Amino acid sequence: MQKLKLQTANMAERNIEMLGQMFPNCLTETINGDGKLVRAIDFDKLRQELACEVAEGAEERYQFTWPDKRAAIRLANAPTNKTLRPCREESVDFDNTENLYIEGDNLEVLKLLRENYLGKVKMIYIDPPYNTGNDFVYNDDFAQGKAEFEAQSGLFDEEGRRMADPMVQNTESNGRFHTDWLNMIYPRLKVAKDLLTDNGIILISIDEHESHNLKKICDEIFGEANYFGDLIWESTTQPANTGGAKFGLQQKTEVILFYGKNKSAILGFNLEIGDTTLTYPHIGKFGKCRFEVIEKSDAGGYSRPTMKFKILGQYPREGKRWQIGEEKARELERTGKVEIIDGIVKKAVYPEDESDKIQYKPFWSLIRESKLLTSENGTALNGKEEVNTLFECPLGFDTVKPSKLLKKLIFHITNQDAIILDFFSGTATTAHAVMQLNAEDGGNRKFIMVQLPELTDEKSDAYRAGYKNICEIGKERIRRAGRKIKEENASKEGIERLDVGFRVLKLDESNMADVYYTPADTPIQTTLAFDALVDNIREGRTAEDLLFQVLPECNLPLSSKIEEREIHGKKVFVVEDGYLMACFDKNINESVITAIAKEKPYYFVMCDRSMETDNVADNFEQIFEAYSKETVRRIL
Repeated sequence: MQKLKLQTANMAERNIEMLGQMFPNCLTETINGDGKLVRAIDFDKLRQELACEVAEGAEERYQFTWPDKRAAIRLANAPTNKTLRPCREESVDFDNTENLYIEGDNLEVLKLLRENYLGKVKMIYIDPPYNTGNDFVYNDDFAQGKAEFEAQSGLFDEEGRRMADPMVQNTESNGRFHTDWLNMIYPRLKVAKDLLTDNGIILISIDEHESHNLKKICDEIFGEANYFGDLIWESTTQPANTGGAKFGLQQKTEVILFYGKNKSAILGFNLEIGDTTLTYPHIGKFGKCRFEVIEKSDAGGYSRPTMKFKILGQYPREGKRWQIGEEKARELERTGKVEIIDGIVKKAVYPEDESDKIQYKPFWSLIRESKLLTSENGTALNGKEEVNTLFECPLGFDTVKPSKLLKKLIFHITNQDAIILDFFSGTATTAHAVMQLNAEDGGNRKFIMVQLPELTDEKSDAYRAGYKNICEIGKERIRRAGRKIKEENASKEGIERLDVGFRVLKLDESNMADVYYTPADTPIQTTLAFDALVDNIREGRTAEDLLFQVLPECNLPLSSKIEEREIHGKKVFVVEDGYLMACFDKNINESVITAIAKEKPYYFVMCDRSMETDNVADNFEQIFEAYSKETVRRIL
């Protein structure tokens, strides 16, 4: 039997492995700080392989850096052994839903999600802290090691329970004002990239305080070539007085940065833009229009001699050919919908053209000038009113995104079975939008919301309404929005199948006692200490807690279908119709093992030292070899 690792992958080790495959001559071994022999990369040889010119040391180069950036990168790559514990009592339709609501530090959660959602998320939308000087950033400290920091900071007591709020206010008087924000956002985006599908999209709301820095970070993480542009959202109809009013500058908009994981894998999508001055920015013979070039390359396999006739008396330019046939060209000439602009023959497209619906340019060709207007997408005030109406009381949130805005982005970017992730989920607008859109078009999109249980101010409307942290608000919004959506669509066929549930999972320390990870540091001189080794499960953890720590290592989603069975008096979990079977009870005998083996699961997991007798342990492998030799057997 294999022993489960129960911690996420060390991304630095993965990177060394990939570099070793590409450049095997650069792979070497060295002694680490603990005196152990480990694999490493010989950077001198790697430099020789990569280029004849290498920028190093104090030599000038183009780069974007700040204090502790290297530590932020290491933090993104470092593994975690934390776990996600299910909370049925706060969930809705726990056994059937495919949606997730996860409470905890989003960096740790993202690392856990990377284990079984690697390359599976179609769209990420986040609305992180804007670093205005009045909001909070995560308390990631890089000046000392993580263990040392946690021990000295007062964040945890002796039993590992969190004692303080892991968020700190980042005021403009802080000497590390930009640095702290950059160190917060960088590792989270770096891990999040791994979750995206190859044709996945990430959208990030931001304002002028950090948009310039965020753009540079995203260029580095996602690649400048994968930048589509900015969506400009009119967040208010009443511009804020930012001190620029007397100069005629008033802030009415926010930016949504738009990146793809791999732009070449994205076929294109349309975002209808309500303002015709943007969709149809030119004036043609019949009014507002847009002009489209109707030439394309005539090289290689694209060469078409028959597509080189005259339009308006003009042949295509050198190396080009028309991309429309002669019959279509003559029709355009007759209707006056082709013109010569700056010496180039172009087709004019007008709003009333019936064919315009299929003639839209791909979204990414319009994105750099796209504007999300208040009339179609709502404002922050609309978002605030939406939440207050849903809760039937004021909650005091002034910067909530309207669900209409998120619904539009999700509709135009994802397919109907996509997974949408928001790891700064706040009041759960994204979840609300996903459910509403599924109700409208019959989709089966799934959401994953991640939010730190940030405390509400005791003087706030939200606190007075009974909500002690942001997660309580987010979960309640999903419950209320789900009920409302079903009520409003009660007559629609199939509405009963609409998934408005969610599984609540909470980040916590590993289910395994410390001895599981550091047996060498545990004394075993006394009988009491030896007895502690017999059960390596942390006190207070349930069998279902253990199951959810096992799911990632078996590459199963956290929304997996879970069934409980009783086999010879023992509780057995059957996941995804038998793909995984797990039993964490004590005193498991040969009858239980045999019955499970006959089910032929792909994985079987049980606790270490759970065998009833040594004889059962001796016969364990023989039983599986006899009934299901292909089953992967693992132990906690």
